[in-house]
Amino acid sequence: MSLRPELVTYLEARAASGLPEVWQAPVEVLRRNLENRPASSGTPEEIYEVEHRYIPGPTADLPIRIYRSHWHAPQPVLVFFHGGGWVLNNLDIYEQAMRSMANKGQFIVVAVNYQKAPENPFPIPFDDCYATLLWVANNAEKLGIDPSQIGVGGDSAGANLAAGVAIKARDTGDLKLAFQALIYPCNDNEMNYESAKTNGVGYGLSTKSMKWFWDMYLQKKSDSKNPYAVPVAAKDLTGVAPAIVTTCEYDPLLDDGYIYAELLRKSGVPTIYREYEGAIHGIFSLAGVTDQAIELQQHVCDEINALLMR
Repeated sequence: MSLRPELVTYLEARAASGLPEVWQAPVEVLRRNLENRPASSGTPEEIYEVEHRYIPGPTADLPIRIYRSHWHAPQPVLVFFHGGGWVLNNLDIYEQAMRSMANKGQFIVVAVNYQKAPENPFPIPFDDCYATLLWVANNAEKLGIDPSQIGVGGDSAGANLAAGVAIKARDTGDLKLAFQALIYPCNDNEMNYESAKTNGVGYGLSTKSMKWFWDMYLQKKSDSKNPYAVPVAAKDLTGVAPAIVTTCEYDPLLDDGYIYAELLRKSGVPTIYREYEGAIHGIFSLAGVTDQAIELQQHVCDEINALLMR
């Protein structure tokens, strides 16, 4: 399928903006350039409650937002980690998506603004995300959460974090996750797959940009062998949480998500996979640009709910 017309227009506008590529400007400039990004994220839906608070993390207090579509305890929960190459983005950019997920899924969503690379490389963002999961589990009763229905999810770098968190939860036995929702994950830092070549330039996220993000996140050579940082490095994925994996046709990471879904299946992990045709990387948080964002959000919620009912 050809690229969707609204995404062609979006990419043309981005190209005409003259904004620097990620390797061409200081990180603080890149972050400042995203200040208007919530406009393309779409209008946030009305929701019962959004609670802003801080929780203690391993090295800093962490801002979180708790989204509720109603108050009927106990409820399932999605602990969500946002994308942005472990370097960019914040919870404001994801406000529409998080409200939408809570409303459509009828589960609580807890989103964390973890610390970012390059100032805080691996393992700090990962540790922040795992600590958030443990905080949710340890405070399940107070939060009105069913401790047997806790799952993790994220998009792009956030999906990488969610996949790593799911592996660690399996390894430690700290808790048994009900699901992991991986939206166009980046789980292989080598990127030696075909879509990194065919979709490497011209579709928003470029392969060169993605490799720059990996360099910011993994600042020690040994990190690339750590499955919590690079989930494809895991020798065995047996016993990790059931997975929902989504990818986009015109994404350098298309094959990354497909390959990881196949690795999960080969390890006996129940896995649901869907590729969005005519789509680019980032559509999950582009509800102001394309209806595919809402379609993707609905799909992930429906599949989470189906897993929770098993």
